[in-house]
Amino acid sequence: MSIYVGNLSYEVTEADLTSAFTEYGSVKRVQLPTDRETGRLRGFGFVEMGTEAEEAAAIEALDGAEWMGRDLKVNKAKPREDRRSSGGGSWGNNNRSSQRY
Repeated sequence: MSIYVGNLSYEVTEADLTSAFTEYGSVKRVQLPTDRETGRLRGFGFVEMGTEAEEAAAIEALDGAEWMGRDLKVNKAKPREDRRSSGGGSWGNNNRSSQRY
């Protein structure tokens, strides 16, 4: 499982994030997604730690904490949704205005 870290400074590096989370256990991996078009950081990241206990300690300590001038949002990462699935949404035939009564 992974930890989601939101509201990050756009100046943050993987080394910065690793250093902050190492206080709570072993950091296995850090990911900082970038925008495809601009290459700029997107303001959030993911941290994988050695154990769930370490993850829980980091979440407890860092959620809402001020770091690099920002109040962090830290919680368990949710599984990524498959964007290719055809769920209909607002573009499918689910639009009420196109239904006849």
